[in-house]
Amino acid sequence: MIPSAVYRELQLLPSLLSADFARLGEQIDAVMDAGARMIHVDVMDGHFVPNITVGPPVLRSLSPRVRERGGLCSVHLMIERPEDYLVDFVQAGADALSVHVEACPHLYHSVAAIRALGAGAGVAVNPGTDLAGVREVADIVDYVLVMTVNPGFGGQKLIAAALEKVTVLRQILPEGVAIEVDGGVHRGNIRQVVEAGANWLVAGSAVFGAEDPAAEVRVLRGLMAGSAPVW
Repeated sequence: MIPSAVYRELQLLPSLLSADFARLGEQIDAVMDAGARMIHVDVMDGHFVPNITVGPPVLRSLSPRVRERGGLCSVHLMIERPEDYLVDFVQAGADALSVHVEACPHLYHSVAAIRALGAGAGVAVNPGTDLAGVREVADIVDYVLVMTVNPGFGGQKLIAAALEKVTVLRQILPEGVAIEVDGGVHRGNIRQVVEAGANWLVAGSAVFGAEDPAAEVRVLRGLMAGSAPVW
């Protein structure tokens, strides 16, 4: 269970989608030693999005390493029928799970099921999707993930218009619900994203594409607060 205070905090979440999969453990250690508390794991099935990544076995291998450092694993399910896999991912070590509005015909039930498993419950929304589904679960959701790229691949440019959703969400969501932004976050726009109202920021290629991922984590965390190190 994620402490409620975490949903109110500024958090930088390095995304393993852009990491070197031959050195995942080493790279997790590096970014967490640099101050990252949460690790973002993208799960893709090749159907909901045109890419395939990892499943419960990989998470099961990585989550103990994250927890040993006092960290949390946030898992983003970009898959069809996510409700069929919630138990598997929680048992594998997911501290938080987000499911897509577009993939859940019974979204309220899916969010409630995540909470019943003891994990943080999030809903994700694509750039072209309106917020009607999010409004339906606003009273039970722990965080909302706003995609600022079209999901499926890392390294894309942030769609600035998608940040308008963040501003609207900050007005309609209950206090204490985190707003996460995923897609194209880097040094040049991270303050813009925070100022729009997001407090959880996913960074993949900006971190793991840097010459020194640990140093980049320190820079991004400082920029999030508009000053020197955030924490």
